Amino acid sequence: MIKVKIFLFVTLAASLTGGIPQGFLLYEKAAATKDDNPETSWSVSAKTGARLVVNPCDTGRLAQRGRTAAKTVVYTAVPDFSKAEQVVLYGSAAAARDALAALRADLRRCAVQKDSGSHTYRYSGRRLPLGDEALAVTGQAYWGKKPGVGGERAVVARKGNALVLYTQGGEWGKPSQRDFARQTRDARTMLAKICDIAACG
Repeated sequence: MIKVKIFLFVTLAASLTGGIPQGFLLYEKAAATKDDNPETSWSVSAKTGARLVVNPCDTGRLAQRGRTAAKTVVYTAVPDFSKAEQVVLYGSAAAARDALAALRADLRRCAVQKDSGSHTYRYSGRRLPLGDEALAVTGQAYWGKKPGVGGERAVVARKGNALVLYTQGGEWGKPSQRDFARQTRDARTMLAKICDIAACG
């Protein structure tokens, strides 16, 4: 009972100051667990200016304006698997809407990235019925017209003045809706409690 009261107090204090309490993100418990595997690693950052983990144009400026807090958890595994969780709070719901609009604009601006050969990397987004608004983001490598090794599947959702992001990268093949199952489930779980620290009214 005492632990519950302490958590509620910390959560309330965080919501009043615009912060994100320790342990609030879904992946933080796993990140805090000792792991002796040299091929896997976790990182946790509470930097407000952290880069958006879904970032088609690979820029540090994306969705930075109006932020009040952010927390990011990243897991990487050799040779090429990664997943990330990020919660970003903004000073208003309008600022969070602008942040998601900026991501949509970058999805269009950097939709096709070519190298000197026949290899391209393509981004696309589609709306999802999550929160106040949401996107499923697909990043996929192609050799000519065939999907190649390498891709990203992400869910980005807004609720009030908060953005929640879940993304996985790895050896994806042809894009499928099934690729988003875990990210969608995690986003729903976070959206169910995000109003504890976000302004959702």
